[in-house]
Parts: sequence; structure tokens; C-alpha cells
Amino acid sequence: MYKFLFAIGLMLVTAFAATAQIVDTTVAGKADTVRKASNTAPGSFAPPIKKEKTFKPDSLHSPHKAVMHSLMVPGWGQLYNRRWWKVPIIYGGIGLLVSAVIFNQKYYNQDIALARYRKQGIAPNKGDKYYDIYQLYELYKVPDQSIYSELDGYRRNRDLSILGILGAWGIQTIDAYIDAKFIHSYTVDNNLSMKVTPGIMGQPVYAQSANSTFIPTVKITFTF
Repeated sequence: MYKFLFAIGLMLVTAFAATAQIVDTTVAGKADTVRKASNTAPGSFAPPIKKEKTFKPDSLHSPHKAVMHSLMVPGWGQLYNRRWWKVPIIYGGIGLLVSAVIFNQKYYNQDIALARYRKQGIAPNKGDKYYDIYQLYELYKVPDQSIYSELDGYRRNRDLSILGILGAWGIQTIDAYIDAKFIHSYTVDNNLSMKVTPGIMGQPVYAQSANSTFIPTVKITFTF
């Protein structure tokens, strides 16, 4: 009886071991596919390493040309330097300043016309350009001094906006020159390395102690 049970148990163990040796072709195929897709060394499942794009100094890129382009047309120098994303910023800022000039000039013209009517002691005829605003000022009895103060404020804001346009034009010209200078003279690639090394440094005479004339240091070197 024991021999019979032992024989049955041995057969079951043998069958189980044989089943465990069967290779799952589906899993193996997936593993081979991953290994081939990774484009790396055998047995490695890391993603492929792509070579980064490097930029070397362009000796033909002219900073002078970039400046002249920007002086003639705002943003042209940035396009020449391949900094196209700066162009919307430049025109957005200049556009706001231009709209400020137009706004202040409009109300400056209105107030100067009202000031002339008040000075001459006459009123505009119905249908004239500033008839409605003149009647509104008369209705609320706006004094002459308030009109003169508004006139000075609109004139000042208009002039400041014009100076802002000239300043923005000059700033974008300087920006184009700096970008062009870096492209022309310096490398802007990603090959930046840093090296940290220990060392010792001699102390100044007035700081030397009886124990040691040297102090430990750390040297950091950047390589472009």
C-alpha cells in the first residue's frame, strides 16, 4: 500500500516539474520585443540615449547686421538671431504704448479745443465736433482750471508714451546685439561639466596659527 502511494506521489511531482519547464512563448516574445525596441545593449531595458543637439559659435553671424535690422524694423534682429519668440513680446509692448499715445492725443485735442472756446468766449455750433462735450462741461460747470489741468495731464502722458516707444525700440536693439554676440563669439551647447576637487591653501601671514599654516579648500571648475 505504501509503495503504491509513493509511486503515485512520485508521478505527480514529475508531472508538475515537467509542466514548470514549459516556456511561455508569449512572455518571451514580449521580452525580446522590448529588448529590441530599446536599441541598447543585450539585457538592458533602458530607453535609448539620444545625442543632444550642439550649437557651436557661428563666425558668419554678424552682430552689426542684427543691430541694423532691429534699428530699421523692431523684431527683425530677433528673427535674424532665430529668437522668433521675442517678436510677439516686442510688438505687444510697443502696441500698448502706441495705443496710449493715441488715447492721450485724442483727449488732448478735445481739451485744447474746449480751452480755446472758453478763452474766446464762444460756444461751438450744434453739429460741431466738440459740441456735445462742451455742453456737458457747461452743464456741470467745469471750471477752466480743470480743463487746463486735464490738458497738461494728457500732454504729459502722451509724451511719456512716445519716450516709452523709443526706449522699447532701443532695448530690443540692444537685446538683438547681445544675442548675436553670443551666437557669434561663444558656444551655447550642452557640454557643460563641473569638477569638484579637494585641496589646501596657505593662510595669509596675519591669519597663520601655531597649529597649521594651511587650510583645506574645495575647488570647483566649470568647463564649457
